Amino acid sequence: QVQLVESGGGSVRAGGSLRLSCVAAGRTLRSYSMGWFRQAAGQEREFVATISRSGSTTRYADSVKGRFTIARDNAQSAVYLQMNTLKPEDTALYYCAASVLEGRTGDSLYNYWGQGTQVTVSS
Repeated sequence: QVQLVESGGGSVRAGGSLRLSCVAAGRTLRSYSMGWFRQAAGQEREFVATISRSGSTTRYADSVKGRFTIARDNAQSAVYLQMNTLKPEDTALYYCAASVLEGRTGDSLYNYWGQGTQVTVSS
């Protein structure tokens, strides 16, 4: 069983930055590709970014390309999401997830999920 715990969320002004962290308990993350998803109030959960097992390949939603960066540290069983130039539309509950598949963007293909960390961006 893989337990994922996100942290690093908070409230910032537009143009600011936040760094989200996701740490696994119970299992190493080396066997999983990792993804970040977000869900705004009243909206469906959407894909943000994913990173391959080795960290060699990344994919991003068009809405965050050039602003967000996903990274991983398998030795620490951790995944990160550096969010720069934040916009009010980035406001959402952000989830870390793990998948046995590589580079997938659909949330149904992810096997484990964290509890989420809130990001609020004010204008």
